[in-house]
Amino acid sequence: MAETTGDLLTITDQNFDAEVIKSNVPVMIDFWAEWCGPCKMIAPIVKEIATEYSGKLKVGKLDVDAYGSIAQRYRILSIPTVMFFKNGEVVSTMVGAAPKKEIVKHIDKVLQA
Repeated sequence: MAETTGDLLTITDQNFDAEVIKSNVPVMIDFWAEWCGPCKMIAPIVKEIATEYSGKLKVGKLDVDAYGSIAQRYRILSIPTVMFFKNGEVVSTMVGAAPKKEIVKHIDKVLQA
C-alpha cells in the first residue's frame, strides 16, 4: 500500500500503476522536488485538496529526483507540474505554481468529465 500523509499519497515507481493507472477514481499527481521553491509554495494547497476531495479524487506527490523514470515517461520538463489522470490517461496538466482556485477549476472539470 502507498505511504500516506493524511489523504496525500507518496507515489513511487513501485505503486504508480496500482495507485494511478488502475485507480477507479480520478488522480491528481504533484510532480515536485525538494530543491524546488515553487513546489514548496503549492505543497500546502495540494495537502488541503487531498483532504477536501477525499473519496472523490486521489492526490499524490511524486519526487522527480527519486522517481525520474515516471517523470520522463510523462515528459515532465518543469516543476511543479500537476497532472490529472482518469481511467489511466492524462486528462489535464498544469505547469508552474498556481493558486488553489486554478487547481480546483481543473479538478472540477476532471470530476465532471
